[in-house]
Amino acid sequence: MFRNLFIPIIFTSLAILFSACQENNTVEFDPSYDIIPLPAQMEKQEGFFTISTDTKIVTATDNEALASLAGYLKEAIKTSYSLDLEVSGNPAENSIILGISENELNSEGYILEVKTNGINLSSKEPAGVFRGIQSILQLMPKDKPYVSNVTITDEPRFPYRGMHLDVGRHMFPVEFIKEYIDYLAKYKYNTFHWHLTEDQGWRIEIKKYPKLQEVAAYRNETLVGHYSNQPQTYDGQRYGGFYTQEEVKEIVAYATERHITVIPEIELPGHARAALAAYPELSCDGQPVEVATKWGVFEEVYCPTERTFEFLENVFIEVLELFPSKYIHIGGDECPKTAWKKSKYCQDLILEQGLKDEHELQSYFIQRIEKFLNSKGRSIIGWDEILEGGLAPNATVMSWRGMQGGIDAANMGHDVVMTPTSHCYFDYYQSDDPNEPVAIGGYLPLEMVYTFEPMPEDIAPDKKHHILGAQGNVWTEYLKTPESVEYMILPRMLALAEVNWTPVDKRNYDDFTKRLEPHILGFQEAGVNTANHMFDVKSTITSGKGEGVGVQLITDSPSPTIRYTLDGNAVDGNSDAYSQDIAIENSGTLKAAAFKEDQQVGRGLEIDFNIHKAAGKKITLVHSPAEKYSSGGHGAIINGVMGSDSRYGDKEWLGFEGEDCIATIDLGEAQEINSLQFKFYNGQGQWIYPPKKVEVFTSDDGDSFTKAGELAEINAEGKICNVQLDLEAINSQYLKIHIHRHGTIEEGKQGAGHDAWLFVDEIVIE
Repeated sequence: MFRNLFIPIIFTSLAILFSACQENNTVEFDPSYDIIPLPAQMEKQEGFFTISTDTKIVTATDNEALASLAGYLKEAIKTSYSLDLEVSGNPAENSIILGISENELNSEGYILEVKTNGINLSSKEPAGVFRGIQSILQLMPKDKPYVSNVTITDEPRFPYRGMHLDVGRHMFPVEFIKEYIDYLAKYKYNTFHWHLTEDQGWRIEIKKYPKLQEVAAYRNETLVGHYSNQPQTYDGQRYGGFYTQEEVKEIVAYATERHITVIPEIELPGHARAALAAYPELSCDGQPVEVATKWGVFEEVYCPTERTFEFLENVFIEVLELFPSKYIHIGGDECPKTAWKKSKYCQDLILEQGLKDEHELQSYFIQRIEKFLNSKGRSIIGWDEILEGGLAPNATVMSWRGMQGGIDAANMGHDVVMTPTSHCYFDYYQSDDPNEPVAIGGYLPLEMVYTFEPMPEDIAPDKKHHILGAQGNVWTEYLKTPESVEYMILPRMLALAEVNWTPVDKRNYDDFTKRLEPHILGFQEAGVNTANHMFDVKSTITSGKGEGVGVQLITDSPSPTIRYTLDGNAVDGNSDAYSQDIAIENSGTLKAAAFKEDQQVGRGLEIDFNIHKAAGKKITLVHSPAEKYSSGGHGAIINGVMGSDSRYGDKEWLGFEGEDCIATIDLGEAQEINSLQFKFYNGQGQWIYPPKKVEVFTSDDGDSFTKAGELAEINAEGKICNVQLDLEAINSQYLKIHIHRHGTIEEGKQGAGHDAWLFVDEIVIE
């Protein structure tokens, strides 16, 4: 099932041409330099170096770290090319020399020189040599042991380059965890954030507390399908397991050999239901609970008692023995305060400690844990909710709810890892294909990952060093198998690798996609479940400016030709070739597909347009939707296209948090209006609610409006709310539509106390 990832799965994108010449026995080689992440400086040169049975890997015999790296390279070459190279301490021609030398690069930087007679790779630290080895392997084709001649001077832009994996919801075999680490190593990541505890399962052996293995590690059953499906159903099968301490040691050692730090996460004070199922006395009411069987946020949290702190300190004592990392992740996110508000103990503690409220009580909780971990020589890192109520003195912040938490923390003098949902959540959909595997929601295509900039523009210049880098997160509510994880991370983690490593002025998406194609082919040939959307036709629909509806078509790869039809007929090699934006003037179906030599490649595109009276007209919004839920632009709600009913988060939905949707539409001239149709999303498990009511106003001048109708009751059954407001043949040029948000989520429901999201799709005017 698992691949040996010593095998270089990175192939060159250009053809490799070999011709045996009788006269001089030379070989012609057409090189390529498809390295990801793109090096900081790379000078391509003529020729190549041939690795043969006579080639030696040379390194200082007294340097154990370099000897280990020589062994790593030897094994990679042996596995891929059946060449068993000698490791030697004697420099010679026809050698791959690994060395330590002083230079002006940082500790992970390296200098690589490939010439026809040998390779020289050096760095200040072994970690840099290891990064350089990955570049050597990426320069080699799959079937011949040649390395393109090149001079590379390279170092990472950011010191923290991370990938996360949640094993609380679904866990994965040790061999896959190693494979995951190999993916990180090949693309020059240096941190593996291992999310080990959750409401749905505790995944690390703690010898002092055996019930964590006996009770907390197992749930009675698991939710089937998406959380938003109603009614919710379950599989009735017990699920769980945990990693023994010996397995943890094995994984940490494996990562260390690849110069990757493993940061464990032990969630607190929230996301603790599994632990509380094992030890209910650690909660505020002491009542028994079960390990969670579905996803979401639960009110069962640790109570800040001395018994709880003793438990957590004992847990961390064992965790620290297993993980040598500087950082210990303590979570700190999504901690409901309901139990604390009801607890006399907590309320007395708030008064005793002179705290303002439950948010400061959470800060007190986290600072207690930080003080303990600091006393053991470690530092805490947590999600950006740890800012609430006051940040612990030495804490590092992972900013996931956008960038602002990270900006605030950095300006306070704290280190920050940027990991916003908008660009770094790889459990989001990466394609708008309705056949995509079920995911939690959201929409994060490859290009959006690549365009991420971890360094905020508005951060103070003297605080920029606090931005350590970025991290991709993989939450596994809907990822049950290793193959499903592979599909979600590949190729998006390659895009984030380049964001983290390559100088920003060297990054270019078109160039990246050209280098990416052979990587994807390599994964596929190695049997890795890769999401290949390189040739899928994607659309950008323009609307809302009063200039009608237009469609732009594109593929991630520039190599194919896009062809299309507007009459609903199938697309073939004789269909019109796309060259400029397409104006959609009538209702109908647009079909498009990419072709190479008259053969379709990738997934085609089909869009049904309903060109109603508001389609393509001018629209203005009083409140802008959230950035991560507005990729289709404000005009998405009057572009004639209906959003997907299967999930929220595609480009047709506009998402508002804490704001009403107030839209004014200019129809261009007075027209007869008989009805308005609305589409809202109802996903209460994701904190998305239909509106309380909708009001419609009309105007002839755009200034003075008169109320024309109201929808006061909106059916909230099902995921999609389709409602219609009938009017009495009103003539008007301007319409103002006020969609009132639900407001604060009620107690006892997911997200209680937070503002509900409002998701709006097409507003059809007839």
